[in-house]
Amino acid sequence: MDFSLTEDQQMIRDAAREFAQNEIAPVAAEFDRSGEFPVDTIKAAAELGFMGIEIPEEYGGSGLDPVSYALVMAEISAADAAHGTIVSVNNSLFGVPLLEFGTEEQKQKYLVPVASGKVNGAYALTEPQSGSDAGSMRAKAVLSEDGSYYTINGKKSWITSGPVAKYVVFFAQTVGADGESAGISAFVVDAEAKGYLRGKLEPKLGIRASATCEIELENYRCPVEDRIGDEGQGFKIAMIVLDAGRVGVAAQSLGIAQAAYEASLEYSRERKAFGAAIGSFQSIQNKLADMRMRIEASRLLVMQAAWSKAECKKTGQKNTLNSSMAKLFASETAMWVSHQAVQIHGGMGYSKELPLERYFRDAKITEIYEGTSEIQRMVIGRLETGLR
Repeated sequence: MDFSLTEDQQMIRDAAREFAQNEIAPVAAEFDRSGEFPVDTIKAAAELGFMGIEIPEEYGGSGLDPVSYALVMAEISAADAAHGTIVSVNNSLFGVPLLEFGTEEQKQKYLVPVASGKVNGAYALTEPQSGSDAGSMRAKAVLSEDGSYYTINGKKSWITSGPVAKYVVFFAQTVGADGESAGISAFVVDAEAKGYLRGKLEPKLGIRASATCEIELENYRCPVEDRIGDEGQGFKIAMIVLDAGRVGVAAQSLGIAQAAYEASLEYSRERKAFGAAIGSFQSIQNKLADMRMRIEASRLLVMQAAWSKAECKKTGQKNTLNSSMAKLFASETAMWVSHQAVQIHGGMGYSKELPLERYFRDAKITEIYEGTSEIQRMVIGRLETGLR
């Protein structure tokens, strides 16, 4: 089996690493402290083509492959997971539904500006009372009598990039002009239009520079041409998007774990106790060995999921199993490795003077968003047994 990267993939990885370490890493702690959205570095990421990596060039993107996307996500997230989250939302959560299900007009109007990084996109699925149980959403889109527009009402929570997004992919239960339910549908809504309201900012534990808020639509009039796909196709669209997005979260987790490990390895060589470098102690070596092993296992799962994502595009098959396994294992690895990294650093690991405690806080969300670890195990178990 050949696990080597192509020359183009190596180039994009190296470009992402150079950008992340030179431009993002020096400002990551300050943005984590302030919680401000990193406008300048995200603009710079857009100029490098990182806001639409897999989106074809004719729609504002870079036209690269899923492996390249995973490599970029890992490198950016190693510098700062919050920047990785922002990049992920534009690429996966907003980009995929428009690319896969959008009309040509929708792609030109909405996908091009987001994939090129001129504006930010967001994805609104979660509601205050429905997280993993997306089918129980209460937001409603009622079709007008003449069939020309929908009136949408509903509140969404935990919307990443919500405070700064220009366009949002919004999911709602559809009601026909006859009052009959047509299932969940997906729409593109304009954050600057009448009826779009931004709610409170979320005071998050980690990824603090990735702006997150509640949003609410109040009698928002959405033209029927801004519905993505067919009526009732929204749940299918949401699940396909999450399959794609989980590859990005897995790569993000890999980046966090790698950064925590490299910091621990360097510290173990420099820190002395009882007259010797702590890296010479068996207990520390055991931690480092386990950290490296889990990271490399995660890397293989992430690369497999990214590669199979490309193959599934050719065959029309689903990438659910590979993306769920990669996301589950890599996210739990990020949490475990960052925990061990704090322990290796002792008191300094608990201090904000070093980034270890930020890695630890940032890692936690990877076990939650785009499908919790519990949901991933359920998905994998159902696929393996064929039982529901």
